[in-house]
Amino acid sequence: MAFSFFALAVFLFLTLDPDYSTSPVSAASEGVQITYGSVIKIMHERTKFRLHSHDVPYGSGSGQQSVTGFPNVDDSNSYWIVRPVPDSGKQGDAIKSGAIFRLQHMRTRKWLHSHLHASPISGNLEVSCFGGDGESDTGDYWRLEIEGSGKTWRQDQRIRLHHVDTGGYLHSHGKKYARIAGGQQEVCGVREKRPDNVWLAAEGVYLPIAESK
Repeated sequence: MAFSFFALAVFLFLTLDPDYSTSPVSAASEGVQITYGSVIKIMHERTKFRLHSHDVPYGSGSGQQSVTGFPNVDDSNSYWIVRPVPDSGKQGDAIKSGAIFRLQHMRTRKWLHSHLHASPISGNLEVSCFGGDGESDTGDYWRLEIEGSGKTWRQDQRIRLHHVDTGGYLHSHGKKYARIAGGQQEVCGVREKRPDNVWLAAEGVYLPIAESK
């Protein structure tokens, strides 16, 4: 079962920067702005599967923690914390198109990561989870590309996530795993823009924009 929105709010309260005391915004409604520190699910537009990870390693490639697309809405392993890269932003800041940021898997504390290993099904760029709270590198860096005219990331906007190191776009498709993650679909990186590169922010708890001091 998914964490309730109340449980997510408690999680945010316990992990918020002590200088940031504004209460989290209740769960996703259209147009809510995504800020650093928010805990969200990210939905693949074409298949409606959520970006997902769990403590199961790939059996090939890097052997790091696997990342998949998950079919059900109610799953707590599909929550990600939106984090800035070091020295680039703070909790509660809005995220502009072109910003480089990180996604931390809420349950395992590892970072959404990519590199030149081949993905298991399609042979594209592998996407994994790696590192931890005190361990992160540029393989965890993703650039936000907003589709259309929007200048800051909002919950109802179509986006692409462009991996800084490899140049790959976060991608998924209808091909599914048969064993370890049966029924879940492959998430990988591809170097060109395709319709299957588009994602949307979905369920979650969104921190309001921090007031300037």
